[in-house]
Amino acid sequence: MRVALHTRVRPDRVAEYEAAHRQVPVGLTDAIRAAGATSWTIWRSGTHLFHVLDCADYDALLAELEKLPVNIAWQARMAELLDVVHDYSEAGTDAGLPVVWELP
Repeated sequence: MRVALHTRVRPDRVAEYEAAHRQVPVGLTDAIRAAGATSWTIWRSGTHLFHVLDCADYDALLAELEKLPVNIAWQARMAELLDVVHDYSEAGTDAGLPVVWELP
């Protein structure tokens, strides 16, 4: 399944956010893959961040990651940099961006 998310980085923390993503811990990327993600890309437009991730089961991926110390530490770090955290953390997995159109 493909999931699209929208978050926002704090205007004064953009450089720090990008720097953090140049150094994502290998333990975290390994955990994301082990939890079922096959890809995850983040684009930035100003302070708006758009994520697209592919995984077998998004709910299961989140459940697996939420208990891992490497993810807990990463999420705490991101909470300092973001105005709006991942859509799923506030409203459940249905909060991802809805599909409007897809090339047939």
